[in-house]
Amino acid sequence: MAAGVPRPAAGLTLGEYLEQWLEVCRGRLRVKTYDSYVLCAHRIQHEIGRVPISRLTPLILQSAYARLERSGLSPRTVFQTHSVLHCALDQALHWGLVKTNPTELVAEPRPLSREMTALSATQLAALLRSSRGSRWYPLWVLLGTAGLRIGEALGLRWEDISLEHGRLQIKRALQRQRGKGLVYVQPKTPRSRRLIHLSGIAIEGLRGQQEKACSEIVFANRYGEPLESSSVTDALKIALKRAGLPQIRVRDLRHTTATVLLEAGTHPKLVQELLGHSTVALTLNTYSHVTAGMSDQAARTMDHVLGLPTTSQ
Repeated sequence: MAAGVPRPAAGLTLGEYLEQWLEVCRGRLRVKTYDSYVLCAHRIQHEIGRVPISRLTPLILQSAYARLERSGLSPRTVFQTHSVLHCALDQALHWGLVKTNPTELVAEPRPLSREMTALSATQLAALLRSSRGSRWYPLWVLLGTAGLRIGEALGLRWEDISLEHGRLQIKRALQRQRGKGLVYVQPKTPRSRRLIHLSGIAIEGLRGQQEKACSEIVFANRYGEPLESSSVTDALKIALKRAGLPQIRVRDLRHTTATVLLEAGTHPKLVQELLGHSTVALTLNTYSHVTAGMSDQAARTMDHVLGLPTTSQ
């Protein structure tokens, strides 16, 4: 392999190529993303790794996907595996190792769409009332009103927050990595490195948290060390049950923030900036179930603005 590019070889197998491709990818991807690529590549290597890359056909790939599904993998997992293989073979095409990308002619596994789960404004208020005074209350307030990812919240230090000005800066995220344990990483995207204006209830919750702080970490364990996200998951289950609310995932508190704000008429651009989405289109697509329900409101607004009489139907 010269300059990181595999040498063309008639006998180069898919398994051998994927190993070389992963080496090229290693320094270009975030650790979590790279680990997921490795996992997907290993699934393919197990099924058809001995097939020469030049002899891959759509039928070979389609059969491999079918075997993966029969082995118990979900359609979403098989789809992710297909996506990684598509990316790998696209690179092989650019490097001149194959003449076509056979993944282009494969019927993609269709992942089941995940229904968006979020608390209503009333339910969020109930969770916060029920949790008030607990050690978890400031975290539920921040996740439910400011739209932080859990890793971003657990990566906060007091130097990132100005309670006087009601702002916090996302500068890092806490993440568990294989073989390394808990590490601080750069925000997920450039947009994720953002300034967040805090609500009054969030300022109040963080002020109480600061008074009890025993380390520079905002949300630490009882020993002042970084908090495991699994502990947050367990605590949320207990808090929701105590409040008589349906069980949701920790990440759904972020969805709750967006849903509550959009339903209240907040401009999608402001919600995009709060969440750190790359584009407002991503925000609109992610929360299309909310914005679709706002069509009637838009129509009534037009009637109001024009001030013209309407005929009842």
